Amino acid sequence: MTRATLIFNARLLDEAMDTPGALLIVDSKIRAVFQGYFTSVDTASVLAHQVMAEDGCEADSRLELYDARGLTVTPAFIDMHVHMRYPGQTEKEDLNTGLHAAAAGGYGTVVAMPNTNPVVSSFDLAIKIEQEARAVGLSHMFQTVSITKNFDGETVSHLETLDKKYIPVISEDGREVLSSKVMLDAMKIAASKGLIVSCHCEDPYLATAAKPFRKEGTPESLTKANELLALAEDTCTIRNLLLAQSAGCRIHICHVSTANSIDAVRAAKEEFYDVGHVTCEVTPHHLALTGTDEPNIYSIVNPPLRTEEDRICLIEALRDGTADVIATDHAPHTAEDKAAGSPGFTGLETAYGVCNTVLVKENQFSPRRLSQLMSSAPARILGLQKGLLRSGYDADITLVDPDEEWTVDSSLFCSKGKATVFEGKTLMGKVHALFIDGRKVFDR
Repeated sequence: MTRATLIFNARLLDEAMDTPGALLIVDSKIRAVFQGYFTSVDTASVLAHQVMAEDGCEADSRLELYDARGLTVTPAFIDMHVHMRYPGQTEKEDLNTGLHAAAAGGYGTVVAMPNTNPVVSSFDLAIKIEQEARAVGLSHMFQTVSITKNFDGETVSHLETLDKKYIPVISEDGREVLSSKVMLDAMKIAASKGLIVSCHCEDPYLATAAKPFRKEGTPESLTKANELLALAEDTCTIRNLLLAQSAGCRIHICHVSTANSIDAVRAAKEEFYDVGHVTCEVTPHHLALTGTDEPNIYSIVNPPLRTEEDRICLIEALRDGTADVIATDHAPHTAEDKAAGSPGFTGLETAYGVCNTVLVKENQFSPRRLSQLMSSAPARILGLQKGLLRSGYDADITLVDPDEEWTVDSSLFCSKGKATVFEGKTLMGKVHALFIDGRKVFDR
């Protein structure tokens, strides 16, 4: 029997549409979009049944009705950079808690990094993890594979076994491939197979030089550490862009945080590549916060929170299209690990509120542009039929209230990781529900 759902009394929002309306989902796909005011279900229901009859649906097919109560219906968010800590680090996160956090944050698809225990360095292990994630029955998940086998910095032959349909992204996230020759070899394989090389750009020698200053822990020493870490990011961003140009591969620069790195990406897009060969992401915390003053100068994240000049450059990069997507770099840790200096924040459950507050409410981005940055743009990069409210697209749908104020309380997070730099802050924009393949999997 056909499974159909009509979401009515809604505001429909994607990168090209912002209108009152209703949405018909048939099985796992969006079937029809009805624009106009449907505060009563009657008219929309008649239209839905007409469409279903035209499609030859069985007469007894059931139409489930969902009153959106005026909420905004938008394509589910897609996160190109999360850490699920699975396998081997389940004290920090596991697939169940991580995917519940994704659902609570409105994310329909996430891309998990391979810096786990063991490192995800094979097609078989990646597929096994994806199958286990699918069994949770919540958000979709792609598992990345490491650029070098087991992060050994040398071996890239395992990349020959990958299929971009199942493993679209490779990454050494959390570290850099030190050898330019090895990185070039990996990028050539990626180019031949259509894989995206997702780069954590950081010169390890400069990062090591910053450690004594970080350990000293004074505002002055932390400023010195962050200056070295900015240089570490900038030098390897430029290197990786040049290597990708030589290899002809698709490159995605992770968590860009400095003005110089943004300038390098902008130049690469203009000078080296056709549109789409170079993409990059920025994180909600780098868009919202600076790390030059107390207390945020003590917040440990990699890359660090930067200067106000850097932050403004990131916002402008989103405005002019240099930065393609927003990704959380969701990095859950135990309280003990975080106290010991582990870098990163839990990000999935605050991302929409932070971005809606900082970009739409404070910087006058249109809601359609935010939908593009969080949904349609990452869908296009990953080659997914998602991210738009269009007939034939996957019915991964998020319902939000963009005007609802709420205060971040990490004790309520679904994630095991409770460390967030937004603790106690008031945000505007709340996720209320998530549909995956037309099934409601989360409802606040």
